[in-house]
Amino acid sequence: MQVNEQVYESLPQRRSGRGRKGAAAELGGAQQSPGVLTELGDRLGSTMNHLELQGSTESPAAVSRTLYRKDAEGDACYEYLDHTADVQIHSWGPRLEEAMANAGLAMFNYMTPLSGVEIDASGSRDFEAEGHDEQSLLFAFLDELLFVFHTELLVCKDLTVTHLDRNSWALKAHGKGERFQRGKHASGTEVKAITYSAMQIIEQPGDAEVFVIVDI
Repeated sequence: MQVNEQVYESLPQRRSGRGRKGAAAELGGAQQSPGVLTELGDRLGSTMNHLELQGSTESPAAVSRTLYRKDAEGDACYEYLDHTADVQIHSWGPRLEEAMANAGLAMFNYMTPLSGVEIDASGSRDFEAEGHDEQSLLFAFLDELLFVFHTELLVCKDLTVTHLDRNSWALKAHGKGERFQRGKHASGTEVKAITYSAMQIIEQPGDAEVFVIVDI
């Protein structure tokens, strides 16, 4: 099992919010999407302490599956955890590729319910992102998705990471969906930025999960 965790101050957006007025205007007056009003650190930390006292050998990933993944809607592989004024996305999948893609879907779904989004022929797009490690790659990927939403109003209902290079920490992805239209699509809460705060990626054979806080 590989566990990587870093806590940083939130970094400034590389594009400084360029071109985001359109999306902000479309999402104006939005109501916050429902989430799981639970603090990750308190729940996971207290449970791990309890298991240590009981002599348990369960891995953090196994404990996470016990505590979480219960509030995902339908077949979605993501949920929302409360984090003060922001929201924490928790996503998972059999590989890191799927966990990252599901984090992207969770972000789109927070801004507008994907149940109301259709896949349009003109809403197909390729994405690329690069980083220096897995966390910076996750940040860059979500930041790219957010930038495209803010500039092109594209909402991806389907998202697949088609290639992930762990040597150069680069990925390619393909998304399908449609442009956000007020009146057709319900307004959720605008995501303003991705952060490194309490970002966590946990991998073990056949399972990967991501925790990432987004600024709203």
